Amino acid sequence: MDPVFVSTVEKSSPATKSHNSGSLAPSPRILAYLARQANCHKPNMTALTVIEPVENPQENPEVFVPPPDIVTTPCDPWPRPYYLEDGLRKVRPYHFTYNTYCKQRWRGRELLDIFATEFRDRPQEYYKDAIERGNVVLNGKKVSSVREIVNNGDIISHTLHRHEPPVTATSIGVVHEDNDIIVINKPAGVPVHPAGRYNYNSIVEIMRAERGHAWNPLPCNRLDRLTSGVMFIGKHPKAAEKLTDQIMARTVKKEYMARVVGEFPEGDVICDQPVMQISPKLGLNRARASGKDARTIFKRMAYYPPKEINNGIGSEANDARSEQEKIRDSKMAWKSKRGHSIVRCLPLTGRTHQIRVHLQFLGHPISNDPIYSNQRVFGPSLAVGDALSDDDEDIISRLSKMGKSEVAEAMEYHNDMMEEYNKKKAEKLTGKRCEACDTPLYSDPGAHELGIYLHARRYACQDGKWDYETPLPEWALPPPGIDGPTVTTEETDPMALVDDNGQPMLNGDSDNVSVQIKQQKPLWTMPG
Repeated sequence: MDPVFVSTVEKSSPATKSHNSGSLAPSPRILAYLARQANCHKPNMTALTVIEPVENPQENPEVFVPPPDIVTTPCDPWPRPYYLEDGLRKVRPYHFTYNTYCKQRWRGRELLDIFATEFRDRPQEYYKDAIERGNVVLNGKKVSSVREIVNNGDIISHTLHRHEPPVTATSIGVVHEDNDIIVINKPAGVPVHPAGRYNYNSIVEIMRAERGHAWNPLPCNRLDRLTSGVMFIGKHPKAAEKLTDQIMARTVKKEYMARVVGEFPEGDVICDQPVMQISPKLGLNRARASGKDARTIFKRMAYYPPKEINNGIGSEANDARSEQEKIRDSKMAWKSKRGHSIVRCLPLTGRTHQIRVHLQFLGHPISNDPIYSNQRVFGPSLAVGDALSDDDEDIISRLSKMGKSEVAEAMEYHNDMMEEYNKKKAEKLTGKRCEACDTPLYSDPGAHELGIYLHARRYACQDGKWDYETPLPEWALPPPGIDGPTVTTEETDPMALVDDNGQPMLNGDSDNVSVQIKQQKPLWTMPG
């Protein structure tokens, strides 16, 4: 029995047409659009599909149910629509379609409820209108109501005029490169993968733009968007898999640098407070007794008193504050923590935001952390030693306002060295809207919003086969006119405190210090 050749243009069923995109021409409207963009060749209208004969056809063959239809954007702009302005890498707005399968926590929920609770990029009114207009569809079809229930296996598609936030124009540094991997020094403020509001302004897409559209960078480890430092990029799947397995097996030591509020204790400080994710939408984690096990070793490298003390005017007699200001400051625990410390951090586990949460718990948060050093969210105590409070919903509510109606106010804002214009030049809604899509527009972020004082300085294989590190970031160097370390030393190396199995080597005969903080509910409540 000979095979039968059927023209996919004339004979195929509708279901086959929607899923055999390699053999079908786009619609005339899409074809005209792509022709204008000069990004499309004329399709082969006589493509044929080979249908193999069936030797023993069954009387009741199993019916094939095709996967749900999805929406795809008509083109992929190349070169990427980047431009540099005011020290920022920006992306010109473009049309884009998000496609995502139903997550487990979305099952059985209404479509509008998912967008309103899971995505904070736009207000609920926008998503309601987008669903009603058909810009948000379910399995390729417009839904009859915003209350449509989403089930397991469904695909949600959202087509929009995309506005990406700018990121720093600082180039991606190369620490090491060979035939298998690239070790980079990731700039702060740039996400690793396309996610949320970011797509082309990501490490993966920026490197692709630099090395060619067909090149596929494969990240082997991940850093938070606000964190800078060592990252591994695989050049091919085998190399990426090998290094990723090493990191996941915890056979790699990692050292971070942090600049924290106040005078951090000397000695070896260990925090083993469990960490729990409180809000996936906001990326909020907190120290919680019921969280996942987490352990970090800290070692202070330097402490720098505030500027006025260095100038010899830090005595009580020279305190120019009014009585009202003194009373105000006495209620704010962080006000008594003067100056800043440079701390070397060795995480022995890999929980999200682990170092940031542990430093907050110890009472020395990263000084410009927009979440964990934000007194307008956590209050004057900044949740020091707090692993028992039940105010998560209040914290989530206050944090969700940051970057929309309010500016995220980290403690670094209260540093006299912070220029006033930078406080005002913070990313928030401007009140203006895009003329093309009516999207609310954000202002450009200030320099202090592009990253935090947390840097992945060094990654080392425990068996000594490789060891990569970067220089100290600028914020970890001594302030102008003050003496301090400009390079790391063995005396402050936290990796020296860990054995070959990644376990801390601490004993009672050494000078090691394990800081224990009494856990208690906070005595302060945010007004309103």
